Amino acid sequence: MAILTPEAILLQRYRAVRSRSLKLCAPLTAEDHVPQPLPEVSPPKWHLGHTSWYFETLLLEPSVPGYRVHHPRYAFVFNSYYETFGPRVARTQRGHMSRPTVAEVLAYRAHVDAAMEQLLQGVLEPRQRELVELGLQHEQQHQELLLTDIKAILGTNPLLPAYDPDGRSGVDLSAEHDGTCPPLDEWVQAQAGTVEIGHAGPGFAFDNESPRHTTYVGAVQLRQALVTNAEYLAFMADGGYTRHELWHAEGWDWLAAQTQRAPLHWQPDPAQPGGWLHYTLQGPQTLEGTAPVTHVNYYEAFAFCQWAGWRLPTEAEWEALAPRFGWGRRWEWTQSGYAPYPGFRRSTDASGEYNGKFMVNQQVLRGASFATPPGHARMSYRNFFHAPERWQYTGIRPARDVAASS
Repeated sequence: MAILTPEAILLQRYRAVRSRSLKLCAPLTAEDHVPQPLPEVSPPKWHLGHTSWYFETLLLEPSVPGYRVHHPRYAFVFNSYYETFGPRVARTQRGHMSRPTVAEVLAYRAHVDAAMEQLLQGVLEPRQRELVELGLQHEQQHQELLLTDIKAILGTNPLLPAYDPDGRSGVDLSAEHDGTCPPLDEWVQAQAGTVEIGHAGPGFAFDNESPRHTTYVGAVQLRQALVTNAEYLAFMADGGYTRHELWHAEGWDWLAAQTQRAPLHWQPDPAQPGGWLHYTLQGPQTLEGTAPVTHVNYYEAFAFCQWAGWRLPTEAEWEALAPRFGWGRRWEWTQSGYAPYPGFRRSTDASGEYNGKFMVNQQVLRGASFATPPGHARMSYRNFFHAPERWQYTGIRPARDVAASS
């Protein structure tokens, strides 16, 4: 059996990752590729273009002599936040653009893919291989964003259409609202002491997962089960959205601007007074009580834990105990602010803008969700969002101090 070169392995991965993005968009109409119903949502065609822009800008332009960019203005359209590469369309205005069309974006992808195929059939420098791998991991991040953004686009449409009734995406959509969960009274415990957290290798990790380091964790318990819809309904029924003592001041201010006090994508069930429906990628579903609550923001997660007599875990507690509970159904809020690990250093090239500059005013989430691409989740992964954001598949894992629970 022939031994594959590193470039050949990357080429196989490149083809698989790039084709999956197209498969996720296969159930969409051209019109579905354009809207931007929330500031944090990007149109699907923008995701398809941006992930191609990455390979064109960070690899093809600097690495391939004579490479010709597909369109001279696409860098302005598809740059996300890289100051290194100049001005760009504001994030909140990505849904304002009818052009380039979906067909033109797909032609852009084909142009980039053809050039990347040629590049990956040669011999790359180590840094080039690193940038290819980073680009593939980056595209997998956007595949998860594609699913959550598509849900926001379709879920704010009054027709509430199903995303993929014919199964063209290849995603098991039933996992989104699966009601199976561990017993609610089972907890796992960490004794007080030092633990090591952060990426230990081997394999890929983003720079914000390093360096691995020692930190202290007190005696704590984390629950095996995530907070369920039924538990969250009990919080709502007990006035959880009306009791200021449960909320951060900033969360209380956020709450005052909300017209409906329930998780995102919940809606009253017209056929059942007092009941709720949950819009899912399969369309509206009766709320499943034992399924993990999702689409709650940090303020809501904190207020629920205050009401229940628990708290959110720190990210060190989460990582220390993660081998002992099942995770991966929801991104789980922690009480840890997104900050650099001791010894963290940003890269001096453009890739240094990828994570480091966002380490302020955001909360860390751990785990993964059903929308996370296969092979993309790991225990050291540090996701991060601003406290009011809840369009992602976010959930709640309770923590409690051992002394307080005895």
